[in-house]
Amino acid sequence: MHVVPSVVAAFAASLVEFIEALTIVLAVGSVRGWRGAIGGAAAALGLLLVLAAMLGPALTRIPLRAVHLGIGTLLLLFGMRWLRKAILRSAGVIPLHDEAAAYARQTAALRAAGPAPGGWDPLAVATAFKITMVEGIEVVFIVIAIGAGGAGLLVPASFGAAAALGVVVLLGLALHRPVAAIPENMLKFGVGVLLCAFGTFWAGEGMGLVWPGDEFSLGVLVAGYFAVALVTARVCRPYRPALDA
Repeated sequence: MHVVPSVVAAFAASLVEFIEALTIVLAVGSVRGWRGAIGGAAAALGLLLVLAAMLGPALTRIPLRAVHLGIGTLLLLFGMRWLRKAILRSAGVIPLHDEAAAYARQTAALRAAGPAPGGWDPLAVATAFKITMVEGIEVVFIVIAIGAGGAGLLVPASFGAAAALGVVVLLGLALHRPVAAIPENMLKFGVGVLLCAFGTFWAGEGMGLVWPGDEFSLGVLVAGYFAVALVTARVCRPYRPALDA
């Protein structure tokens, strides 16, 4: 029932999003104070849990074929966006995402806003809340989309996202600095492939397509998207100077 791929896809996608949120939350905490940073992030996480709890059961009222077609299409588009950026970064067309640089930019902007007041800092709360919501909404969408693929998949997908959140929180507590050592573009490359494969599989089921070998076709789709992405990155690499111009 695609349980293991669901957990892996939800974990990897959530890990990327939570790392990006952690970078900003750490910057807020180091400059404006940890009370507002943690409070804003915690408020956003609470709201995201409510959103997930409301949207998940709502999908059960829609015919499964319509859910597969709609969610599969959205997941495919979402995965293609991630995979496109990962391919261009692998080819050197656009620069790699740098968490350390993002941290430096955010701390500079926060310092320019002036000293933090005593007690709760509205800027710290708002900044941490905003980044956690922005990145977290994508996590909620991915978890619900993966969970809608079949009966019993919402729990494994939620477990994968929760595990990613736990890893990022522990890293933040241990390091107190951006998690720059994790190869984020490789993660996005892999997540983009997985999301495209899931999206194609479920969109096909929504259109009434019977996949040969059922769940084994998902592995073939993953391998196919991965191979095409690698070839595309290699084809783009020699044209990097022309594309940069």
